Amino acid sequence: MIIVVCPGQGSQTPGFLVPWLTNPTFAAGLDEISAACGLDLVRHGTVSDADTIRDTRIAQPLIVAAGLLTLNALLADGRRDRIAGIAGHSVGEITAAAGAGILSVTDAVRFVSERGNAMAEAAALEPSGMSAVLGGDEAELLARLDELDLAPANFNGGGQIVVAGSLEALAALADKPPARTRVIPLQVAGAFHTRYMQPAVEHLTQVAAQLTPRDPSLPIWTNRDGSVVSSGARFVELLVDQVSSPVRWDMCMRSFADADVTGIIEVAPAGALVGLAKRALKGVPSVAIKTPDDLPAAFDLIDQQNLV
Repeated sequence: MIIVVCPGQGSQTPGFLVPWLTNPTFAAGLDEISAACGLDLVRHGTVSDADTIRDTRIAQPLIVAAGLLTLNALLADGRRDRIAGIAGHSVGEITAAAGAGILSVTDAVRFVSERGNAMAEAAALEPSGMSAVLGGDEAELLARLDELDLAPANFNGGGQIVVAGSLEALAALADKPPARTRVIPLQVAGAFHTRYMQPAVEHLTQVAAQLTPRDPSLPIWTNRDGSVVSSGARFVELLVDQVSSPVRWDMCMRSFADADVTGIIEVAPAGALVGLAKRALKGVPSVAIKTPDDLPAAFDLIDQQNLV
C-alpha cells in the first residue's frame, strides 16, 4: 500500500518552486491560490529569501499551495484510486484534508491563510520559541521539560522531539540538556502546538464553523494519535485543536507500519518526512517529490504496487 504524506512548516526553502513554474498548469494554479489568499506566492516561491518565507503568514499558505498542486499532478490519470491513504504533518494536514476530499481547495486555502495569520498573531503576544532535541531517553527529557515548564510540540520519531515554550526556558534546556541529547534552536516565530497558540484556536474555531467538510474518500491519519479518521467534520475539529496540541507524527508512522505500508511518497516541498520514514520505517521505498523531475519515480512506485 502506498501512502502520500504532506510536509509541514520548515520544509520550504528559497526558490523551491522555480522548476515547477515551467509547467503552465502548475503556474496557473499557483496564480489562483495567490489571488485567493492575497499573497504573491509566485514571488515567495522563487525569489523571496529564507527570512521572508519563514514568516508564518507566508510559509503556511506557500507550503499548502505547493502540496495541493503537486497532488494534482501525482494523483491524475487514475492514480488516486491506487493510493491507500494520506496524512500530513502539522500544516500539511490541511493539504492532506484536501487530498482526501474533506476540504475543497477553496476551503483549504482559506483555512491555511487564517491559520497562518492567527498563529503569527498568537506568537507575537509573548516571546517564545522551539528547539529540536535529538537522542537521549524520552522519559528523562519529558521530566526535564516539566521542570522548565516547556512542552513537547512535535514527536517526530527517529529520536527527534521538538519542544517549545519561553525563550528563557529553552536557553536553560540548552545549557543543561538531558544526557545523550543534542538541543538545536529552531528559527520559528513562537511556541507552536502548545498553550501559547490558544488564541489561534479560538479564532480558527470560528473559521471552521464556516467550512463545509465532507467525509474522506481516502483513508486519512490524524496527528492527534495516528488513528484513521472517518468523519470529515471530526477531522476539521482535530485540525483546529492541533494548533495548540502536540503533533504525534511518531504515532502516524507506527500506524503506517501496522497497516503494512509498502511505499511512501512525499509531496512538495519534500524531503523532511521521507527522511524521518527512512529511520522509523526502515526498508520501505520512498520518493520525495522535490521537483517535477521526481514525478516519474513516484509514478513508478505506484505502478510497482499490487494494491488490494
